[in-house]
Amino acid sequence: MQTRQGAIVAVVAASLVLGGLIAFAQGGTKKTSASSRTTAATTPVSDPTATAGSVVVADPNATTPITVAGADPTASVDSAAAAADAATEGQDLDGSDLTSAATCVLTVQSVRAGASGTAVSCLQTALANAGFYSGAVTGTFDAATDAAVRALQTDRNLFVDGVVGRESAISLGIWPDEASLVVHTPKPAPGTKDSLGFALSTVSSIGADIPPLPENSGSGKRVVYDRAGQRVWAVAADGSVIRSWLVSGSKYSNETPGTHQVYSKSEVSTAWNGKAYLPLMIRYLKTDIGNIGFHGIPTHVNDGSAYQTEDELGTRLSGGCQRQANNDAKFLWAFADIGTTVVVI
Repeated sequence: MQTRQGAIVAVVAASLVLGGLIAFAQGGTKKTSASSRTTAATTPVSDPTATAGSVVVADPNATTPITVAGADPTASVDSAAAAADAATEGQDLDGSDLTSAATCVLTVQSVRAGASGTAVSCLQTALANAGFYSGAVTGTFDAATDAAVRALQTDRNLFVDGVVGRESAISLGIWPDEASLVVHTPKPAPGTKDSLGFALSTVSSIGADIPPLPENSGSGKRVVYDRAGQRVWAVAADGSVIRSWLVSGSKYSNETPGTHQVYSKSEVSTAWNGKAYLPLMIRYLKTDIGNIGFHGIPTHVNDGSAYQTEDELGTRLSGGCQRQANNDAKFLWAFADIGTTVVVI
């Protein structure tokens, strides 16, 4: 079975043959011009494992870069213009297309080698019931448990890494009810704007409607992303919350918790598999197989249709990135400059 990494390599190779849309990095800091559609930190973050393959797409009708206030993430994109305006930022992990609960469910978002406790006992029981594990239920994630997890992932065409996150847990029927963790706030009146003058989406909120900011989420100006609740908060330097909104995050266990920084932005990029345009892409995390960041609702390359509706935000649907309603994407594009702190919980 090919792993997801193998699939990505194959897609990149095919893209080079079919369209020449992907521009690979040749080393060194990327040079930009007045018409460049990607911005990056002055001193790029060194990442020897990063792979090239992102495509930044031009708006064929624009003579200057799109301004935030007027940016239209749903605008159609010309593939010839895309080739002419390509930039290399590494593969962006979205464009993903999806993989049922039993006598127990995980109480944590992922378990891996070295873990212990009731979540591991639940996992071992589920693996045994599925025919992948024959050892004792010890509550310790040992070598035998790791081998069983990898056998499951291989057999069911999942990403093989030995880590039991959302997809592996769903496959075993031990993933908790995600809907119970997602807080839906009242839809704002049409035309409602935040304190910075940006219009709200149907899943964003301001003022008293904002759910409480998670504890231990840092300080100062920052973007806070709660994976369990599929919610983002934009926090000003004085600690006040400007707005909060729902997103559609990753189906996999590749969103790394911790404190990160925005390191590059593209007004439009192309997903790793070449099937989706990702508007207003803000990257903050590099993984072994590509970049993770915030962007607007992706559109299909072949026909321009949206991958999902705003009503589906709050549900994990992406391959790694956090999809936002386009009004929220416009706001975050203006708010999150290069270097802005991103706290993932």
